[in-house]
Amino acid sequence: MNTDSRAVRVRFAPSPTGMLHVGGARTAIYNWAFARAQGGTFILRIEDTDPERSTEENTQIILRAMRWLGLDWDEGPETGGEYGPYFQTQRMDTYQEALEKLIAEGKAYPCFCTKEELDAKRQAAGESYAGYDRSCRAIDPEEAQRRIDAGEAHTWRLKVPEDHPDIEFDDAVYGHVSFPAAVMDDMVLARSDGSPTYNFAVVCDDANMGITHVIRGDDHLSNTPRQILVYEALGYPVPTFAHLSMILGADGKKLSKRHGATSVEEYERQGYLSDCMVNFLALLGWSLDGETTIIDRETLCREFSLDRVTKKDAVFDTQKLDWMNGQYIQAMGSTSFVEAARPWLDEVGAGDSDIDLERAYPLVAERLERLDQVGEKLAYLFWGPNVQFDEKSVAKVLQKEGARADEALKSLREVLADEGMPWECDPLQEACRALAEPLDMKVKNLFQPLRVAVCGNMVSPPLFESIELMERSDVLARIDAALAIACG
Repeated sequence: MNTDSRAVRVRFAPSPTGMLHVGGARTAIYNWAFARAQGGTFILRIEDTDPERSTEENTQIILRAMRWLGLDWDEGPETGGEYGPYFQTQRMDTYQEALEKLIAEGKAYPCFCTKEELDAKRQAAGESYAGYDRSCRAIDPEEAQRRIDAGEAHTWRLKVPEDHPDIEFDDAVYGHVSFPAAVMDDMVLARSDGSPTYNFAVVCDDANMGITHVIRGDDHLSNTPRQILVYEALGYPVPTFAHLSMILGADGKKLSKRHGATSVEEYERQGYLSDCMVNFLALLGWSLDGETTIIDRETLCREFSLDRVTKKDAVFDTQKLDWMNGQYIQAMGSTSFVEAARPWLDEVGAGDSDIDLERAYPLVAERLERLDQVGEKLAYLFWGPNVQFDEKSVAKVLQKEGARADEALKSLREVLADEGMPWECDPLQEACRALAEPLDMKVKNLFQPLRVAVCGNMVSPPLFESIELMERSDVLARIDAALAIACG
């Protein structure tokens, strides 16, 4: 949907007050995908006017999260552009210029009411409080100027026309929306220290940057009529608005830390793939056709449209995310896997091993939901001759009375010690399987002690595929360690 005749220009404007929340990431993805689908421009703007919480460190955290997600911006920090600067703290002159324009045209007036006075009025009115009573609006301009010249503290308010009709607009998601103008009080544009309020600054920025579509969370829906009043006062074209529904946890409540990870950085640390996160978050409120689940970036950037965004609240289903991430891991290929999983593999000693990690990928490709699970599943490959036994597995397999684990291991060791035997999965497995009949043992009972001896656990990736990757001497040493337990 593009109801604006201008070339599409959209923006994602986070405040650098912490990590990038998944809700913000979804907003960024929708803006990015819409710009790509429309052949438009995606802008990143940093709204850093909160002096206590906006830090350079937080800005870098956001930029890093955006880069990890692969949301490349056409204009913004580190990229530049003709509509910069792209930090609000560097755009103060533009807000002052806009304010002076409104003052000169009689569309803004000074308010000398103190916070204490305003609080008292609000308290006195109670539930019937309808906003600022416009008491300073009637002050004679000359008197107001004398008070300003005398240094009296004041804010600047927008003079909303008293006969203004109801404020209506067509939201690309919510449809036709109407707000009664009668409840719109004269909002503050600039505080007593001269700093702009959010609703004033954001309009100035969006207008000066030529933003055609404002795609953002529906928590901003109530800000929209106020911002439209500012657009009108300044004579700027009003963009198309698209407000996105809330993301809920599985319990139907707003997503928060009690539901688990909430920031992009946390999901990266847990071993989710960026392609998966973009795919998953894109589907929290949008669909390609109502059926397709796995959607690559190219398809998303080609097919994304606002008319397929729903106003129904989305549910963050972690189980679905895990499943989807597993699908991406299976499809990523061995080279990409090793590169992506390297931090977790190195934690369990892969960096000091000669094992071909790309050959280890098929062992776990279908067994992983997150990359942070890879260390637990493949650690045994990097133990060398020293196996780390799981106590329950030892008790249930190696020390189980009547299991004949010692017989199985002795026979298997002879086969695996044969230097004439190719150290390859299929011939090794075939030769070992052939022991089942003369030993009068089921294959499962024959191989289970070997699995515990080699992998330390009853549950592991494919056994002989694993053995093929390891040194023969290390495998034999582990069998000897298991035999010592089984015979003890």
